[in-house]
Amino acid sequence: METMVVTGGAGFIGSNFVRLALARTEARVVVMDKLTYAGNRQSLADVEQHPRFVFVEADIADRPAVDAIYRDYQPTAVINFAAESHVDRSIDGPRVFIETNINGTFELLDAARLYVAKLEAATRERFRFLHVSTDEVYGTLGPSGLFSEETPYAPNSPYAASKAAADHLVRSSHETYRLPTLITNCSNNYGPYQFPEKLIPLMILNALEGKLLPIYGDGGNIRDWLFVEDHCEGILLVLRKGQVGDKYNIGGVNERTNMEVIDHLCAALEALRPAAQNPALRARGFTSYTDLKTFVPDRPGHDRRYAIDTTKIRTALGWTPRYDFAQGLAHTVRWYLEHRDWCEAVQAGRYQRERLGLTVS
Repeated sequence: METMVVTGGAGFIGSNFVRLALARTEARVVVMDKLTYAGNRQSLADVEQHPRFVFVEADIADRPAVDAIYRDYQPTAVINFAAESHVDRSIDGPRVFIETNINGTFELLDAARLYVAKLEAATRERFRFLHVSTDEVYGTLGPSGLFSEETPYAPNSPYAASKAAADHLVRSSHETYRLPTLITNCSNNYGPYQFPEKLIPLMILNALEGKLLPIYGDGGNIRDWLFVEDHCEGILLVLRKGQVGDKYNIGGVNERTNMEVIDHLCAALEALRPAAQNPALRARGFTSYTDLKTFVPDRPGHDRRYAIDTTKIRTALGWTPRYDFAQGLAHTVRWYLEHRDWCEAVQAGRYQRERLGLTVS
């Protein structure tokens, strides 16, 4: 049986990928997750009893645990989602980003190198190590232009720097050891099971509770928004058909300023949960979700614009996103409205949607 090891599989993108892999392939899916604040078994509750699902609680930076995963499950593919991923948290405390994103990726790669060397030729030929990365490694764009696979790296936050370093380790593992690697760099994801520290779920939950909607700086920072299910389909396609040693940018081709995203969210909430019927909003004297918008000091080193050129993955592999921004956002808002229990459970005792990332030391 084909076996995929999915690191970080209890996180946002990872858990969505696990569901897709179980639905679209016949592979056994082994999730390896440290279960940090942003990784939660409840994000996998609907697949826990699946006959091809296995969960292992372990840290990718723990080499004995990594060696055990390769030894015990004999994977034909490793898909590395495991990462500390919130820029604001990387400003407050960068060390854990180095430990997980760089050291952890190294341990996965080094163990894979030794594991693959012992495989029979046919099995070695099938093995793939796919590393999931971000467009933030490229830095920031001006008013025009797009990030391509050839864009030089210029990370501007501790998070982006840690992911850039990991990308380089993956590339060097192929160039030096011929490890069959692949890299994907994605734009901003949104959708179900995203931890509420990120912009879209944070704004949805704050609005529902009548809390202010904090807008960094002037609200003009631009991101390319990618629905998580489209991203996961792209990753699976790269895993199956991507050229070994290559990298592929996956983007939604949905550029929006943060202000535009928040306005779209307010409109989507109004359609599904009208402000006039929201007692939390009325109790605070607000009549509209847009009344909750408030400007706050900007994030240090806040990149102005990201946008991805998806030409390569579209032309070489035939990938196209199925969701436009309006469809994806409506689906996302509806999911959070219907899963308030999940939202409360993953935040309990861990995070109260407080502002992070203002401490520079």
